[in-house]
Amino acid sequence: MIPVLTPAEMAAVDAAAPEPVDELIERAGAAVAREALRLLGGGYGRRIVVLAGKGNNGADGRSAARRLRRRGARVEVVDALDAPEALPAADLVIDAAFGTGFRGEYRAPLVPDGTPVLAVDIPSGVSGLTGEAAERVLAADRTVTFAALKPGLLLEPGRSLAGSVALADIGLDVSSATVHLVEAADVARTLPERPATAHKWSSAVMVVAGSPGMTGAAHLTAAAAQRAGAGMVRLATPGLDDDPRRPTEAVGLRLPDDGWVEAVSRELHRFRALVVGPGLGTSLATRGGVRLLLGSSPVAAVVDGDALTAVGRDLAVVRDRVAATVLAPHDAEFARLAGQAPGPDRVAAARHLAADAGAVVLLKGPTTVVARPDGAVRIVATGDQRLATAGTGDVLSGVIGALIAQGVPSFDAAAAGAWLHGRAAALGPARGLVASDLLDLLPAALAEVDPASGSEAAS
Repeated sequence: MIPVLTPAEMAAVDAAAPEPVDELIERAGAAVAREALRLLGGGYGRRIVVLAGKGNNGADGRSAARRLRRRGARVEVVDALDAPEALPAADLVIDAAFGTGFRGEYRAPLVPDGTPVLAVDIPSGVSGLTGEAAERVLAADRTVTFAALKPGLLLEPGRSLAGSVALADIGLDVSSATVHLVEAADVARTLPERPATAHKWSSAVMVVAGSPGMTGAAHLTAAAAQRAGAGMVRLATPGLDDDPRRPTEAVGLRLPDDGWVEAVSRELHRFRALVVGPGLGTSLATRGGVRLLLGSSPVAAVVDGDALTAVGRDLAVVRDRVAATVLAPHDAEFARLAGQAPGPDRVAAARHLAADAGAVVLLKGPTTVVARPDGAVRIVATGDQRLATAGTGDVLSGVIGALIAQGVPSFDAAAAGAWLHGRAAALGPARGLVASDLLDLLPAALAEVDPASGSEAAS
């Protein structure tokens, strides 16, 4: 996993470093120069404009400028505080105006169309904490950042403005990081091998989802759990005697409209995980049933969709559970649980809710944030706008439920599930992806990181 530090945490790491500031600046400048040469394919005769501020970020840029001149580049350093409206023509612009601690207003100068931009640490004008951007920011083709990633490089719009990100080791100790970006190798280490003695009940998942006339979400959740490794999936929909269109391999459980919790509870001792909520409905009876089920169930649970509405602000329903719980809200559902929207600092928001609920919180979005009650956070950035379509969240809940049923701890399961979910979408079409497409793409995403497949990521 790649460490992620907030600007304040990064400043503390800088301050604790045994090396003098000038030495760290020279190391950073060398890293910037290397990335510039990679972008240009060499430096001799190339014209480079360095937009440099007065702080350490600007000093990094000036250090890079000196090194690039020694490589034969024609380098012009422009004072960011006295920059013209438009920068002169160049083969490359190095943006070293402001670093991750930027606050206030900023309008970057214009650059000629087609000019590549290399940002130092973060595109100037982007908040290193939240990814929020000033009025006019130079969108970078590449950003070189130092020691650790910053939340603003992973959260939109900063994520899009940063381009590809290169992480440069300049000798700082970032072992104190409590936030990490999940990589393929981390997922590979998470996935359990299925033992030779396994049987279908070894990784069974109970899905309580759907309602009469609204079974699509339930079908997606059940099928996703199957694709992600559940040996047995039982699908129970309150008020539905039979569901002939459920996934072929899923076993139905007939439930009455009222008093269905008892029927589910009688079966739960055979299951390793419970997924509750997608498409369930929000009637008073259903809300009461969800709360009763969560309060009495001894099985690890993934709570999504309408079950989150049932919990609402009464987080004791989750906090008092004897088994692990994953809450998987989007922003509106988060507000129902926390009493307010997550706001721009999504890492802090997920952390606070996880601590209040005593549960793992998976905050959905362009970048997924997974928080544990003790403050540990994992960020998943495999997803993109292809997932902004109805039903994809139901698929994610099924994947997480299947991983938990296979013995993966809830925090690991939520992070790995989100990574696989995003990776499956990336394997699909750029346009026209629908939630059910993910079901066929999940095995390919799993194969990329499955230790049994001998894939590069798994090694």
